[in-house]
Amino acid sequence: MNRIVHLALKVDDLEKTTEFYQKVFGFREVETRKTRDHLSRHLTDGALDFTLIRYDEGADSAESKASGAGPCIHHFAIEVEDLKKYAEEIKEYGCEIVSDPGVIPVKFRAPGGTVAELVPVGRYKKSEPPK
Repeated sequence: MNRIVHLALKVDDLEKTTEFYQKVFGFREVETRKTRDHLSRHLTDGALDFTLIRYDEGADSAESKASGAGPCIHHFAIEVEDLKKYAEEIKEYGCEIVSDPGVIPVKFRAPGGTVAELVPVGRYKKSEPPK
C-alpha cells in the first residue's frame, strides 16, 4: 500500500526550528545536507521523515516557489513502488510536475493546489523512536 513517509516544512530559521522540535517534542536529527538551492535538515519521530528546509537567499527554482513565499508546509511524500507509472497517472489527472525532468523525487502540484512528491520505496527508512 502507498503511504505518506515524509513531511517538509519551509522555514526561515533552521537552527531555532530544529532546536524547538528536538527540545519540545524529542525529535532526533538524522541528517543535514545541501540539495540544489536549499539546506535540508531531516528529523524523525521514529516513523516519519520530518524535514526542515531553508532555501538559499535569492533561490529562484520552481521548487523553491511551488508552495509560495514564506514559511509553510512545503510538501509531503507518497511512497510508491513504480515511480514512472504514478508519474504518468498524475500527469493524466492534470497535475503539474514542478521538479525538473528526471529528478527524483517527482514533485507535483496536486488537485487543490498542494505540493506533494513521489518517492521510491525505502527512500525514507524507519528508525527507532527518539529516547
